[in-house]
Amino acid sequence: RYHMRHAFWGPEYNESEIKSALDKAGCRYQQMEDGPLFDKIIGLLRQGLVVGWYQGRSEWGPRALGNRSILADPTNPDMKNIINAKIKRRESFRPFAPSVLAEKVGDYFEQEVKSPFMMHVVKFKPEWRTKLPAVTHVDGTGRLQSVTHEENPRYYDLIKRFSEVSGVGILLNTSFNENEPVVDTPDQALNCFLRTEMDALCLENYLVIKGGQS
Repeated sequence: RYHMRHAFWGPEYNESEIKSALDKAGCRYQQMEDGPLFDKIIGLLRQGLVVGWYQGRSEWGPRALGNRSILADPTNPDMKNIINAKIKRRESFRPFAPSVLAEKVGDYFEQEVKSPFMMHVVKFKPEWRTKLPAVTHVDGTGRLQSVTHEENPRYYDLIKRFSEVSGVGILLNTSFNENEPVVDTPDQALNCFLRTEMDALCLENYLVIKGGQS
């Protein structure tokens, strides 16, 4: 029987299409290899900034799973309010989701479940609930997405690098949109980025940072 291991069945846009969209929008950008790019993004996240993350084929289904996502530091106690003020403007009781290195799920959650499609709500272990306030719901749960290198190697590598820097193998992940369908094309991603207060946008290996942030 066929076993669907990922949801990345949507369209994909090549480098020339992405560069064309950036040039058309008049954005200043840097093109970087993954290593330096990941370090730059993680530096922004650790400063409390909010980053749009766009790569590969778009997700098919109800969840953003690391290809059309907005990312943030889950340890920041103000992050839920920051994202709602900058972009989402949704009800305060609605939590944001944790993307977790698959092999670390048992470290943070009371049940060790595989949840690549972000369809399971699981209780955080008590000692992590106050350490991960941006992704912990009022009842101590999180709607986790387990991420493996096999299913999404680039997103996995970003979370792993964040873990090496922060000591936490989790990123806050919410869908790349503002009260609209999740973005698909580079133009849609740039439009959402430019009209909201999102701090930075990574389109594949192109990085745009607002407001002179370093």
